[in-house]
Amino acid sequence: MTDKMPIAVLGCGGWGKNIVRTVNGLGCLKSVVDPTEQGRQTAASLAPEAEVFENPEPVFADPAVKGVMIATPAETHYTLARAALEAGKDVFVEKPLTIDVEEAHQLVDQAAKTGRVLMVGHLLEYHPAVLKLHEMIQAGELGNIRYLISNRLNLGKIRTEENALWSFAPHDIAVILRLVGALPFEVVATGGSYLTANIADVTVTQLLFDNGVRSHIFVSWLHPFKEQKLVVIGSKKMASFDDVAKELVLYDQRVDWHEGQPIPVRGEGQLVDFPGAEPLKEECLHFIERMADRRPPRTDGLNGLRVLQILHAAQRSLVTNGQPVPFSLDWRSGDGAVGEVKPFRPPVSAAREEVVGAHAQG
Repeated sequence: MTDKMPIAVLGCGGWGKNIVRTVNGLGCLKSVVDPTEQGRQTAASLAPEAEVFENPEPVFADPAVKGVMIATPAETHYTLARAALEAGKDVFVEKPLTIDVEEAHQLVDQAAKTGRVLMVGHLLEYHPAVLKLHEMIQAGELGNIRYLISNRLNLGKIRTEENALWSFAPHDIAVILRLVGALPFEVVATGGSYLTANIADVTVTQLLFDNGVRSHIFVSWLHPFKEQKLVVIGSKKMASFDDVAKELVLYDQRVDWHEGQPIPVRGEGQLVDFPGAEPLKEECLHFIERMADRRPPRTDGLNGLRVLQILHAAQRSLVTNGQPVPFSLDWRSGDGAVGEVKPFRPPVSAAREEVVGAHAQG
């Protein structure tokens, strides 16, 4: 597989090192790029046989490298992905695809024109439990979907360069779009900044869909316990996925009507079996397979673009104290709705300027 699909990973930091480890384990890692000495040392430790570079130019110039996986700060995604596509590489970009919607449009267009694979790292869309839940919904086991609630809470790593919405919610937005099978027509978001001025530590985002489905996404890094739970309410049954306990439960619960009165029907919850595959390994394998067969990835560039558009709509609502934002796919139309939202660019801390700048030069 290494001879057919050699891959370079850009970034060997907090999450990038996991990609390095996984791709190396799959026998496809050819090289790693990181502008920091610590990152290069980590890469050499995880993958002693891989080439390690300080900047990406040798990777882009190497015809043996067929794919590039980008796990660098979000501010660098566009520059690196564009350069990789121009060099004729297939590209995987960790979420978000970019910060700016117009730049995301450009990457999607560039990949389409050049016939390159462009894939976005929405990890939960490769989680076996989420895939099983999607299968159950498609089969009609839950009936008509009514609403979804996703909580991603913890007293964990607190960012000072981006808010909780941009750090956590992309995972939930991607999964909800997949499960609902539609795009929202309205986005509402509220939140609060308690630790760093203008950096929301807590946000609640609502997505309203044409079919009446509504979803609620609650994210926070200022919470007394860790919770990563998705609840789906259907007309026939209900389901929950607890990513901390690693449990998918189907509840035989619903509301029936008797003589004009709603009657709750309570049944036992049953654990649903799903494969124990590692989501990151499945995601990396999916990228390698799409490189080989040239089919669109499950989380292709358009998927990443749509999630980014919703994030921008939510950000606009957040900064206007929860004003509903009509959602439109065409952010370039200037139609007076979503198209006028200025790109959200989270402030970059001084400690990260050097790293961001080094990557951007590539």
